[in-house]
Amino acid sequence: MNRILIIDDDAELCALVARFLGSEGFSVDRAADGRDGIGRALSGSYALVMLDVMMPDLSGFEVLRRIRACARTPVLMLSARGETQDRVLGLELGADDYLPKPYDPSELAARIRAILRRWSFSPRGTADSAPLAVDDIELTASTRAVTRNGRPIELTAVEFELLEVLMKGAGTVVRREDLVRTVLGREFSPYDRSIDTHVCNLRKKIGRLKDGTDRIKGIRGTGYLYAKSVS
Repeated sequence: MNRILIIDDDAELCALVARFLGSEGFSVDRAADGRDGIGRALSGSYALVMLDVMMPDLSGFEVLRRIRACARTPVLMLSARGETQDRVLGLELGADDYLPKPYDPSELAARIRAILRRWSFSPRGTADSAPLAVDDIELTASTRAVTRNGRPIELTAVEFELLEVLMKGAGTVVRREDLVRTVLGREFSPYDRSIDTHVCNLRKKIGRLKDGTDRIKGIRGTGYLYAKSVS
């Protein structure tokens, strides 16, 4: 499904984006305000939602909150305001990615495809269908299910991919550069802290080890390590 919803009050910009994405093989609909956008986003008709932060009725953040309360549809947030706190808030609320305006249309298409690749999966072979378990966290790739002590944990697509990569390398350091390329699907930039925000959100959801320490440990200047309990 290549149908995309743009929630943005800028009709001229949306028309330009729709024409470009149409040439890239996507079908694009527009909602001019947050309330209409929420209803459409929750209809289950779209592969991805592009959501502007600044709108006259409901802010993009409030729209995202309401979407995430009911659905896991991928959301790419857009904003003319490039402040770090806006990006962090959007990612903390469950956005899959964040792109500041103005943006290169080619980068927009690349970001959309990267998000959709994370969401489009097919049942894997027998070798890959066995759950991956480290301590009391269990991840099943074929069903994209994660549990702690048998209780389900709701993760975004980015958080799921991030956890899978870290758990597969449990006990070893995974470089930030590798996480950005593998999980976010783009080249590493030292000024882009998105992966760190996703790690922070993931830490909160999976909780700590029995001894009270973080399961995911930051290694200064290098990357992250998924820790195992000491027997």
